Amino acid sequence: MSAAYDESYYRGEGVDPTVDYVSELEAPRETIRQYEWKGFAKMIGSLAPLNRTTRWLDYGCGNGGLVRYLHQQGMIHAVGFDTGWIVEPARAHGIPILDSEELDRHRGRFDVVTMLEVLEHVVDPLAILEHARRMLKPNGILYLTTGNAQPYQNRLSAWRYVLPEIHVSYFEPRTVAAALSRTGFRPVYCVRPKGYSDMLRFKILKNLGVRKRSLFERAVPWRAVSFCADLRYQVTYHPYGIAVPDGDFGR
Repeated sequence: MSAAYDESYYRGEGVDPTVDYVSELEAPRETIRQYEWKGFAKMIGSLAPLNRTTRWLDYGCGNGGLVRYLHQQGMIHAVGFDTGWIVEPARAHGIPILDSEELDRHRGRFDVVTMLEVLEHVVDPLAILEHARRMLKPNGILYLTTGNAQPYQNRLSAWRYVLPEIHVSYFEPRTVAAALSRTGFRPVYCVRPKGYSDMLRFKILKNLGVRKRSLFERAVPWRAVSFCADLRYQVTYHPYGIAVPDGDFGR
């Protein structure tokens, strides 16, 4: 792992000052990340049935905030996977985050894998997608997010998402689809699914430097703002993946 991912990174004192993992872990009710957790629960719930038996893996879970939120919603089999500095503090808060050896014992058991802002951090995205596919049941869902480079094709250097110290892989919807197809998934498009406005609400506030929920930001008409932002930046335009049954992979 890059030296950039040290304690200072997770405290928002490193290469990406917009991250706030430690505060989110310690004060989850106050953080704007609540909107993202709520949004993804809605988004996945619109694509697949969710209940107490759902096995959900948040791959590259950071501080495990989404996992903790899912447990609070009754999805007691949700777990995370990560290898960064933040993992031990998260485990100290009782969040179930698996290490690599533990994760391998769950191969083929998950109904859902989320991979939120992960692919841009890895030099071999196909290997990570293949690993995620091995964790899923046939026809399970992989839902990923990563920045959409398509609106910046001719001006990549102007894209704030370009952080060469930590973001090393960039995608457009067609390249995400190609990567999914090559790693055992059937790409499926679902632009602006239910809950997307909550997810974009978090992203907009984060990029504005807002870290805590407030009466001021609650007054914003987020449905309209999120719709316009998604038209402009095409955040939800990437496909998600349905795990192809093993016997069909490669046909």
